[in-house]
Amino acid sequence: MNRGAKSKEGNLKWWQLSLLGVASTIGTGYFLGSALGIRLGGPAFLLSIILAAAATYFVFDVLAKMTAEDPQKGSFRTYAKKAFGRWAGFSTGWMYWCSEVLIMGSQMTALAIFSRFWFPSVPMWIFASGYAVLGLIVIWLGNKGFDRLENVLAVIKVAAIVMFLIIAGAAWMGWLKGGTKPHFPGSLNAFFPAGGKGVWSSLIFAFYAFGGIEVMGMMAVRLKNPKEAPKSGKVMIILLSIVYVLSIGLAVMMVAWNQFSTTKSPFVVALSSYQLPFIPHIFNAVLIVAGFSTMVASLYAITTMLVTLSEDHDAPKIFAAKKFHRQAPVYALSLTAGGLILSIVLSLLIPGKIYEYLTTAAGLMLLYNWLFILISAGKIVQLTMWGQIKRYTGMLLIVSAVSGTAMHPTSRTGLLISLGFLVIIGLVVLCMRPIWKKSGSGQGKTLNKSKLNPKPAR
Repeated sequence: MNRGAKSKEGNLKWWQLSLLGVASTIGTGYFLGSALGIRLGGPAFLLSIILAAAATYFVFDVLAKMTAEDPQKGSFRTYAKKAFGRWAGFSTGWMYWCSEVLIMGSQMTALAIFSRFWFPSVPMWIFASGYAVLGLIVIWLGNKGFDRLENVLAVIKVAAIVMFLIIAGAAWMGWLKGGTKPHFPGSLNAFFPAGGKGVWSSLIFAFYAFGGIEVMGMMAVRLKNPKEAPKSGKVMIILLSIVYVLSIGLAVMMVAWNQFSTTKSPFVVALSSYQLPFIPHIFNAVLIVAGFSTMVASLYAITTMLVTLSEDHDAPKIFAAKKFHRQAPVYALSLTAGGLILSIVLSLLIPGKIYEYLTTAAGLMLLYNWLFILISAGKIVQLTMWGQIKRYTGMLLIVSAVSGTAMHPTSRTGLLISLGFLVIIGLVVLCMRPIWKKSGSGQGKTLNKSKLNPKPAR
């Protein structure tokens, strides 16, 4: 999942934030994770994309409202803390950190999978180790020029999608040799080859493709007019949905859904069926460049989040100490490196399933945070009846995606991994509550709804 380039506070127009969101959200969850969704749901995975897009907007909508009315450095973590107390802020902060660790491992694994397109005999853990070292070097050197680099890499990702759409359009017109002419599924059974259960199971991977929307809520404070944050999010989700539906829809029409695999990007598979000797290789190279940018951004995000948790006394103070180049704290970066090492060990032990497990678990941890954003909004934001309907609908869709992972063995292990993280966080909270109570910091300050949002939200 990518992190958009920083802009000067109060310097963004709403449409700029929309375009930045499109570029920053597109990552390995879309380029490779969509293959998992197609394998589970077939062409009906497109329906999962639409449902996930709706829920994503509902989450962004309430987060943007909270950010616009009461900008906070900790964003959703701060709102959860003020709504329900310190335990909520602690839990959501660490859930987000854990989700980013899993996302980081998922992205690193995806990079290894892309690299094996050229070198299939090289073990995944070797590629993963190489990308991990490169990523840590980038973070170690600081973030000078990081924003510009992310902008350039974001353009490369968008260019790759445009390239695929152009080639797929040429295939549709019959201008390409080889392969089969793209065609729509001819029947209901062809569109729903795995039935409703398949769509249900594939929901999590559709949500994962939209991962990162909570960061957009943080970026809303940089708008010239923060009140335009909901409009910005709406346009962004519409643009993302169009890109996803068009590209994935064309991919499943170019190649039979059961020919996609978790070892190749669905777009590379679709292009490989035509006589285009160089295009699949160019596209794969672009995927590696784009995937590396998302991995580095995740490395930066989890290191920064750990520092923030430490500064708020929700993590050991040591993680905010001894900064290099006034950027990367040595201990926080060391813990991040530990997460990378764990992912590499897992890719060595279970190379065939590691991406599926990490992707599912990462997506679930992200959804737990999204669910808490919706719950917090009900506590501290005044919503109209329509606003409440959207909020509850978003919650229902998220719960559906979470429960759908139990329906298939591919994602069931990821569900257990995510629940294991929740249990660990819950046990830590239980141990910390007496300490918080003794220090008088266990309860958050309940927000005054009229202060946060004096007018009913539309």
